[in-house]
Amino acid sequence: MATDFSSIPLIDISPLLAKADDPKMAEDPGVLEVVRQLDKACTEAGFFYVTGHGIPDILLKEVRDVTRRFFELPYEEKAKIKMTPAAGFRGYERIGENITLGVPDMHEAIDCYREVTKGMYGDLGKVMEGSNQWPQNPPTFKALMEEYISLCTDLARKIMRAIALALGGSPDEFEGQRAGNPFWVMRLIGYPGVSSANGTNALKNDIGCGAHTDYGLLTLLNQDDDINALQVRNLSGEWISAPPVPGSFVCNIGDMLKIYSNGLYESTLHRVINKNSKYRVSVVYFYETNFDTAVEPLDTHKTRANGNKKFERPVYGEHLISKVLTNFI
Repeated sequence: MATDFSSIPLIDISPLLAKADDPKMAEDPGVLEVVRQLDKACTEAGFFYVTGHGIPDILLKEVRDVTRRFFELPYEEKAKIKMTPAAGFRGYERIGENITLGVPDMHEAIDCYREVTKGMYGDLGKVMEGSNQWPQNPPTFKALMEEYISLCTDLARKIMRAIALALGGSPDEFEGQRAGNPFWVMRLIGYPGVSSANGTNALKNDIGCGAHTDYGLLTLLNQDDDINALQVRNLSGEWISAPPVPGSFVCNIGDMLKIYSNGLYESTLHRVINKNSKYRVSVVYFYETNFDTAVEPLDTHKTRANGNKKFERPVYGEHLISKVLTNFI
């Protein structure tokens, strides 16, 4: 049972965006207030909503709408871009093919990753080599999604500049060798509604996506405005709802940012349970480190936890691949 969402903060980041590339952003009172709110949210919740992000509402809706139209097609049409290992695990997967902790998830999806060309990351990147498989219909699908990805990448970079300040570093902490050439992941997801036939649920279970944390730095979730299905586990271990706030992104931090903060920021468990009769669409963008970066606590946080580092130095690409190879039937 999930309770109210009141403990998930709502942050207007427009003052940050106005100064995010200003060399003196760390001196701006508006930026510092956003930094304070982000730090509080990352420390106490791991989740937050952002408004004032500059991506038009009409675009947020359009990417959901075009995704929904794709999922309405017959399976034979959707299977034309079926996800395979040969495509670097990019493409369409049907309901139940994605698994979390061994349990099939009741959603269908198109998985997209930043393009990895042959030999780009040597043996490390071989599994992920490939280009995204975009639907041919409508013809504008690819261009629309690539525009959206570009805007999300820039937005996430700017939020990470504020988070760098929150962690006591310079705004540039996540540029360069850490995330100056960021990998990204995007999932276009459709969650069937529960069936009202004879009052029973036609799905194997009602878990649209099982409890999990995200892998990278920062997640931007664009979800349908009228369906409450996302649940977040708070620090007390309770599941709380994260209902849609129209025009906002739901943001959460991932495993790599938890390491950079040496555990100060938690990559929070979350899940999706769609008990609504309506089909739910979400478009989830994941902003990551450089693919081949070895991740360790920032210098400002290395001495937390009684002077001992809490984490090893995982390479992001290895972490991602370990998940990808165990996530699908």
